[in-house]
Amino acid sequence: MSTSAETPASSQAPKTSKFHIPKVPFWAQILAGLVLGVLLGWIAKSGDVGWLTATLKQIGDLFIQLLKLAVAPLVFFAILVSITNLRQVNNAARLATRTLLWFMVTSLIAVAIGLAIGLITNPGAGTGLTPKDGKLPQHAGSWIDFLTGIVPTDVVTPFTELNVLQIVFMAAVAGIAALQLGEKAEPVLKISRSVLELLQKALWWVIRLAPIGTVGLIGKAIATYGWNLIGKYATFTVDIYVGCAIVLFGVYPLLLGTVAKVNPLQFFKGAWPAIQLAFVSRSSVGTMPVTQKVTERLGVPKEYASFAVPFGSTTKMDGCASIYPAIAAIFIAQIFDVPLGIGDYLLIAFVSVIGSAATAGLTGATVMLTLTLSTLGLPLEGVGLLMAIDPILDMMRTATNVAGQVVIPILVSAKEKILDHEAYGRAADISLDTAVADGVEEKVSVAAAA
Repeated sequence: MSTSAETPASSQAPKTSKFHIPKVPFWAQILAGLVLGVLLGWIAKSGDVGWLTATLKQIGDLFIQLLKLAVAPLVFFAILVSITNLRQVNNAARLATRTLLWFMVTSLIAVAIGLAIGLITNPGAGTGLTPKDGKLPQHAGSWIDFLTGIVPTDVVTPFTELNVLQIVFMAAVAGIAALQLGEKAEPVLKISRSVLELLQKALWWVIRLAPIGTVGLIGKAIATYGWNLIGKYATFTVDIYVGCAIVLFGVYPLLLGTVAKVNPLQFFKGAWPAIQLAFVSRSSVGTMPVTQKVTERLGVPKEYASFAVPFGSTTKMDGCASIYPAIAAIFIAQIFDVPLGIGDYLLIAFVSVIGSAATAGLTGATVMLTLTLSTLGLPLEGVGLLMAIDPILDMMRTATNVAGQVVIPILVSAKEKILDHEAYGRAADISLDTAVADGVEEKVSVAAAA
């Protein structure tokens, strides 16, 4: 009888509700953050709402601080582990050399495009700006500072002052030493890999806050500077965006189609999560985990990607270190009425190709610009002219940087015949939600079958 009594009860179990809150795609969250940020910034500026401006600033600053919090240890352990991973790759020295050469080639192309655009448009003409509007930057770069600043005076200061170039140097030395020690270094490497995964996991959580951070960053820019200031820099702003767009949507697809012989459209479908996150975060290093993930999904062997992407995130800066300083140097020279000759343009190209590591993957490209200006003998006060507009420019610059950091490993892998073309073809199914999902082993989203 107990059985008969239980049967009706089990058949009358309460039905679970089928109502689910629809999941908003991450790209839509980012877009909503952009729109809301512009709206709130406009309200704060037009209505002179001080508390709203302060709130937007605090939100944006907090998001950037969270990103920077992970930068120093992330760079150190990523570079250390990536160098030791090269021992698992055949022809590691040749891969590293080809990667560096392609970094230099694409940087040279990007700076040439920047110079051409600057010379054609004359971005400093008709702005109404004068040398009096400029001011000296708080931090300036020079070749002596760049060369001597690579080697730290101690092992603590680079982490406390966030000197990424010195952190890269220490990580590279540690990585090479670990390669030489072989099995003796394995306990240290095991801990390093675990710490790296821990940092990446924590950074995923920060990345999930990107839509909120976007509201603060965009809102702060609009509330602080307004549209009138953007109007003064209209030609310069358009020049930067057009130059980056030419490299992003012209040069990179051309190289992918002719050198790697792959479909460029597939690249954008696969790499878009990293590109749009870079646009919002304005940090190549902060985007690095997503950049590495999409690079691997695009068919680049994990062992090589784990070297090329961290290396590129700190040194490969076509937007910040090539296009931007080229156009900015012409802009500042015109404001200060300093004529530039062929030799000066060659110096700009040289600085862009050799000194790009000075940008170090952080938000902003002030150090690279001051390095370029000091090499040309242009007034460093010119940097002050561009600081106000920098956040708006930095979004497109960083997106271009990150795209290049994905393109180069694909080019090198294709030339070395280690690119997984089948995986590259499937990369169209990668969504941003997949790329920023919890964990390191998340699955690729599969397109709905017809």
